[in-house]
Formats: sequence, structure tokens, C-alpha cells
Amino acid sequence: MNEQRNFLLAITLSIIVLLFWQYFVGNKQIDDRTPEEISFENNNEVRQDLSNIPLPSDPVKNNDTTIQAPGVSSNNTYLETRRIKINTENLSGSISLTGAKLDDIQLKKYRESLSEDSDLVHVFRPYSSQEPYYAHQGWVSGSDIKIKLPDDKSVWEIIEGEELSVNQPIKLQWDNSEGLVFTKKYIVDENYLFTVEQSVKNNTDNDLTIYPYSLISRKGLPDDYQNFFVLHEGYIGVLGDEGEKKADYSDIAEETESFENISGGWLGFTDKNWATVIIPPETITYQGRFTSQGNGTIYQVDYLGEAQKLNANTSIDIESKIFAGAKEVKILDSYEEVYSFEKFDLLVDWGWFYFLTKPLFYVLQWLYGLLGNYGLSILGVTILIKIVFFPLANKAYVSMSAMKKLSPEMLKIRDTYKDDRAKQQQAIIALYKRDKVNPLSGCIPILIQVPVFFALYKVLLCTMEMRHQPFFGWVQDLSAKDPTTLFNLFGLIPWTPPSFLIIGIWPIIMGFTMFIQMRLNPAPPDPIQQKIFAWMPVFLTFLFAQFSAGLVIYWAWNNTLSSLQQYIIMKRMGVEVELWSNIANTFKKKKS
Repeated sequence: MNEQRNFLLAITLSIIVLLFWQYFVGNKQIDDRTPEEISFENNNEVRQDLSNIPLPSDPVKNNDTTIQAPGVSSNNTYLETRRIKINTENLSGSISLTGAKLDDIQLKKYRESLSEDSDLVHVFRPYSSQEPYYAHQGWVSGSDIKIKLPDDKSVWEIIEGEELSVNQPIKLQWDNSEGLVFTKKYIVDENYLFTVEQSVKNNTDNDLTIYPYSLISRKGLPDDYQNFFVLHEGYIGVLGDEGEKKADYSDIAEETESFENISGGWLGFTDKNWATVIIPPETITYQGRFTSQGNGTIYQVDYLGEAQKLNANTSIDIESKIFAGAKEVKILDSYEEVYSFEKFDLLVDWGWFYFLTKPLFYVLQWLYGLLGNYGLSILGVTILIKIVFFPLANKAYVSMSAMKKLSPEMLKIRDTYKDDRAKQQQAIIALYKRDKVNPLSGCIPILIQVPVFFALYKVLLCTMEMRHQPFFGWVQDLSAKDPTTLFNLFGLIPWTPPSFLIIGIWPIIMGFTMFIQMRLNPAPPDPIQQKIFAWMPVFLTFLFAQFSAGLVIYWAWNNTLSSLQQYIIMKRMGVEVELWSNIANTFKKKKS
């Protein structure tokens, strides 16, 4: 039937268009300017550029005593002098006094897997580990006078505090023995935000110029890195008038990307569920950079602030911030509101349908507050979507039922003009006009479902809140695919099939609901279309088996509600529902 052909064309074309848009437009990368095109000048006296910021490199090794940092397993010991502990409700870890680096952060609420014995998620990893991941702040000289500045090997001393926690800051100091005293004060809030207050006291008789910098450096890619174009993982920033900037790791491995004369904003790394970000002071203009070293094995984001005049016998102060934690939407929104971090919620890859995806997420959150389970929230949001679009969908199903009533006359027209396709089409169009039937109306329910489908897909794939959320029975993580599979009889056979053969119970339920929905109408007269629609539920069962269980549950429930709605409308209009005969005819044709 025409409505079935429309169904296939609508969903196929919509998915193709959305995927192409996401790949070629939604994930547009940053501009292609080279570092040589970037220049920066302050006070008409001193020129300075990003090349003086320490580039990422393998960690230094020394002969200090091997110690174990808080929260690090005995298999991951590293060389270090001393550390100062970090302990909040959400975070544990430590700060290295060698270099004053924030390089050991673990998330107390999140584990690597569903197992209660699995390791806590590490956001930052120690500088002397095999894959260091850390944040560092410092100063670059802009004076003709040679200045001894702290570096990665400088050992700082604690002058205030014993442990970094909420409402208990710590303060570090380093003296260059030449008249300059550097201090760093670390403050942490109840979530994932660190404030770093730096000061430099000039006890000499010389006026100096220095530049503040901040960086995040990481070696290696995230453990769960997928390199999937629907989900951005890698470099990210919102850089003043430049707006949002993204880059993949592979892009920056080939060429550094730099930005100049930026005011406001932030830049960092985004993983699927975690992020690390440096936020410059709002009061300064800075240069930013996405760069890498080691043939694309070490990656860094950094910025260089404008010149700071340090007069003789005076001091200067500057404050910056670091975010290191889970991309919880509520927390990101609060930081954007309280601290004016511009578009901070873009750390979550909402996708092209931002205007739909984020509201859908909040509806799911609201339902979760009422129902206490995200699986039930998905079922509830499906009902709400059905209610919102009921008038359009109802009109479409009425039109589809009217077309079904015309089926005998349409078959008669095809028999009458079977050798003249032009007259056949003219007669069918005249029939549609006579009964005021729109053959394209059958596309409306699908066109409505596709954007919602992609928005929900983004919510389940990209939001932290869906991670490790259970449904009922065997589904313990709605953001992961159904773990069961038909090909080992759902666990009865001790064999783990390859991933493309993991066809779980929920994908099978979804395929069955789609089969029932399609059999509410008789098969199209064209033999090729008949074969396509006969095998379509099977094909989509294999396809959806690779998606998250929550998305499959949504689609199965949506198919069920759509079939029920269509059945009721057909009954009201006096249209015979030939479901069982259509199913029987399908299997007869397959056998023949």
C-alpha cells in the first residue's frame, strides 16, 4: 500500500538526512588558521606568544621515594615527593607538590563498571603515571630581564591548610631565591569546580612583565573512546566571539589550532561522560590553543593571558578556575548561571536537535522524580509525546483508514488500466480527490517520531544521568545495549557471540511490535515492496540491537501505542481489521 511505501521512504530519508547533517554540519571543526598567523601584543612594549607555554611531554623521573597516592591502587604507584590530599563528598585525590599540579582526581559517586568492586572513575591521573592527565598553572616571562620561574620540577611548600576540602582551602608557596615569591591557593566547591588564586610578590627593585598561563595535558585517549561521529569526544571550547569550537584528537595530531584576542569563555577536553576544563579570568584577554605532541599521543589545551605589569616591591594576583568531573546537566547549568560560564552545558553533546533534546531530558528527569526509574520515565515520556501529537497522528490514521476502505476500488482501477500506468495514476488521483484522501498523510507519524527518536538517542547516549541506570529484569544499564542474545539462547549456552549477533530480548520485542503494526494493513501489490516490508522488521531488529536498551524500549512501546491507536480508529470508521489474515498471508508468501 502507498502508506507502507511512504513509511519506508520517510524513515529512510529522514535518517540519511540527519546522519549527513550531523557528520558534515553538526560536527563542524574549528577554523584552519596556523600558529604562524597568530600574534599578540600588550602595552606596545612586549611581544609574547603561546610557544613559551610548556608543551605536553612525558613526565619527569627522579630518585624520590615511591609512595602511593590516596585512592590509587598498589599496582599504580608513582614517583613523587609529597602530596596534599583532596577529600570532598564527590571527589578524592591529591595535588602534587612537585610542580603544584592538579593531577589526581577520582569521582566517588561513579565506578568504571556496574560491579561494586570496580575502580572509581579517574578524571585526572598522576603526572608520573603511564598515562598522565593533569591541570597546571604558571607564568611566562615577558621581560628583558631573565626571571627564574617555577616549572614542573619546582617543589612547593604548604603554608596554609592540611587537606583540600569544601571550606578548607590550601595555600602553596615557591621562592625563586632571587626576590620573587609565588603562591597558589586552591579552593574546591561541593561538586567539581576548583578555584586557583595565584599571586606573585616582587621584592626586587626591577619592574617586570609576566604572563599567566593555564593548561590541561593528557597522554593517550579515554578508555571508552568510540570515535563515533554522532558523539563528539575531544577538544572543546566556547571562546568569546569565536563561539563554540570543537576538534577531534586526530585533527590536532596533524595541526595545532590557535585563537587570539579572546575574552571570556573556556576550553578543555570532553569525554562521553566526563570533562576537564580551564576557565580564564573574565577580566583578561588571552590566546587559546589546541595542540599535541608525540605523534598524536599527548594532547593539550592551554591559554596565555595578557601581560601583567609587576612593579618593584609590589605584588599581583590572578584567579582562574578548573572543572574536573562528571557532566551532570544540573551542575553544568548551575555553573553557567552562577559563574556566567558561557554555554557551559555544551559540554554535553546535545546535537543538532538541541532545542528538542535538552527539554526532552528535563521531562525525563521530571518523570524520574515521580516514578523513580528511568525506564518507566521513557515509557511515560512516550505517552506524553503521543498526547502532544495526537491531533496530527489521529488525522493521519484517519486518512490511512480511509485509504484502506478504497483498496477494492484501487485494485479495480489497476486491473482496468494494467497496461496504461498514466491512466492508472490519473484514476487513482481522481479517486483520492473524490473522497478527500491525502496519500502522504501516512508519513506524518513517522516524521514526528524521527526527530524525537534522535533526541532520545542523544539523551541516552550523551547524558551522564542515564549511565548505569537500571530498568527491570535483565536490563541493568539503559544507556547500554540489551546484554542478552538469541544466539546463545539467552545465556543457556555458554558462548559469547560476536557483537553483531547479540540480538537481545528487547530488540526482538521491538521487531515483533513493528511486524504487528505493519500487518494492520495488507501487503502492497508490488512483489518487490512485499519482500522489503516482509523483511524490514527483521532488518530493524538487528539494527536496533546495537542501540541502547532504553531506545529500543521506547521504540517498542511507541509501536505498541501506535498500533493500538490505529486499530481503534479503523474500528470506528468501519474498516475491517484483517490483522490475522494479513499475518497468515505473509507466511504463506514466504513459504511459496
